[in-house]
Amino acid sequence: MKRILFVCSQNPTAEAVFADTDGLEVASAGLDHDADVPVSMELLEWADMIFVMEHSHRNKLSKKFRSYLKNKRIVCLDISDEYGYMGPVLVKILKRKMLPFLA
Repeated sequence: MKRILFVCSQNPTAEAVFADTDGLEVASAGLDHDADVPVSMELLEWADMIFVMEHSHRNKLSKKFRSYLKNKRIVCLDISDEYGYMGPVLVKILKRKMLPFLA
């Protein structure tokens, strides 16, 4: 079972989209101060792979949690963090960009 953490500002869409994918355990966390589930060292340690939506998320994550990311693979999906929860366009983009990592 591969454990994947999706990180963005707040939006848990990626977790919902991939929650029922065979062979995956997924979680999501936000970098904003008012995120429902904030990024934590426990979540980072739990994850086998970390996917961020934007380069700014990767930068924030690295600045705040550098020591917990040493042996972690972090992938930027280059998806603008501007979509609403479960927006059809966002779901389509997520599925397309994650396909190579799920094969």
